[in-house]
Amino acid sequence: MSENSKKTINIPLNRVEGDLELRVEHQDGVVTDAWSRGIMYRGFENMLKGRGARDGLVLTPRVCGICGTAHLLTAAKALDMICGIPLPANAHLVRNLTLMAEHVQSDLRHGILMFMQDFLNPAYAALPLYGEALRRYEAFKGRSVVETIRMTKKILEIVAILGGQWPNSSFMVPGGVASFPTFNDIVSCKYLINLFTTWYEEQILGCPLKRWQEVENEGDLQVWMNEKESHRNGDLGFYIRFAHLIRLDSLGKGHGNFLSFGQLDLPTGTEIQGRASNSQLFAPGFICKGVRFAFDQASISEHVAYSHFQDYPGGLHPSEGLTVPYVSPYEVIKYSFCKAPRYTDQPAETGPLAQMLTNAHPLFVDLVGRAGPNAYVRELARLVRPAELLPVMKTWVDEINPNAPYYTSVREIPDGSGYGLTDASRGALGHWLEVKDQLIERYQIVTPTAWNGSPRDHNGLRGPWEEALIGTPIPDPANPVEIGHVIRSFDACQVCSVHTFRKG
Repeated sequence: MSENSKKTINIPLNRVEGDLELRVEHQDGVVTDAWSRGIMYRGFENMLKGRGARDGLVLTPRVCGICGTAHLLTAAKALDMICGIPLPANAHLVRNLTLMAEHVQSDLRHGILMFMQDFLNPAYAALPLYGEALRRYEAFKGRSVVETIRMTKKILEIVAILGGQWPNSSFMVPGGVASFPTFNDIVSCKYLINLFTTWYEEQILGCPLKRWQEVENEGDLQVWMNEKESHRNGDLGFYIRFAHLIRLDSLGKGHGNFLSFGQLDLPTGTEIQGRASNSQLFAPGFICKGVRFAFDQASISEHVAYSHFQDYPGGLHPSEGLTVPYVSPYEVIKYSFCKAPRYTDQPAETGPLAQMLTNAHPLFVDLVGRAGPNAYVRELARLVRPAELLPVMKTWVDEINPNAPYYTSVREIPDGSGYGLTDASRGALGHWLEVKDQLIERYQIVTPTAWNGSPRDHNGLRGPWEEALIGTPIPDPANPVEIGHVIRSFDACQVCSVHTFRKG
């Protein structure tokens, strides 16, 4: 087949947070190249320069209307580092609980409201499970959709109780938290966690959390699926059945590199232990070609060769990063307002699947070892992450001591540099901060979607979901539902990389 037979289509993708445009080249019904365009510019780094040292605590939660708690946490951790001050156990517990509540609502809203909507595509109308998919996932009407909206609103009340509001709360401060929950607040949080857990067990898993946690490999998963009708008929079981019917396990491989910054610092005296870390519930790490490496934030760089920013050679560490937008009508190379973050100059996928792998979760280590990364296992990790979080939330809300401190006093922010790292709902999130004379001298943010949705870098390497699209079959270019499956398996959130747009 000649080069001339290659065709290009532009796909404005909906049901992602923000605005995403894809340009896809295909030949003989298969994707041969892809370009991911973040079509809006985010200027938070420049807005923060010259502001008060604590202003990032108020402004950066506005980067994203979904992951505001994660941005607040990373902003606070950067200031904690500059101040060099230890946090009381209660502060860790309150910070962790609010972040986990945000994760749980995001994971299930994405899975039920955004990802599984594609199961209703007309391309699948003849499949035997289509009618059931319609009953579950029809927008605003499907029973799973209605229940997910109702229950995820309930779990978010934990953030409002402990942090005053959601989204855009600002209760985390250098030294701890500025909120001091009462006995009634703690009881209310316990009630909400128990209520949500019961619903998640009945509606999503179809079994108790303890039974699901016994599933450690593909063989266990098959036994679990065939064990009870409730397992097959829960939303997780239905997802597994439908995903295999449309062969999601054959889509979206990508580079095979995974990155997690780690998250959820373990408080002093907690009975909770991490699978692969003595200091965090989820361990940080980098996986390249199946080999796990210890994480070092000094290995992060940002490239702009194909991004709408002023050029610099190679990549820069975020602490030295430049965010100078550059758009020219004569520029033909640059195509995205996302930068291209890299780890040891390698593209790296981040998110729940990366988190499960760097944390040595046996089920996902086995699934990826058998079939490689793919859209099916990527979304599976997101749907079952609440099963990892909810039992820990129950323990940590019980460990809050109302008579112990929540805050260590910080009078002034000294001159210095620091960074805050965590895993937001969609993956690795970092804030790098420099303070001088009580003012912000430099601020740099690297978001999960910047990792996953990045354009090519200085070496010409595609970003993770650009690479994941290569080889994707699209039998009907007018209805490329397969492309939607791959991109949505990363839970694209363009708002964290974009903010203003003018076309024409």
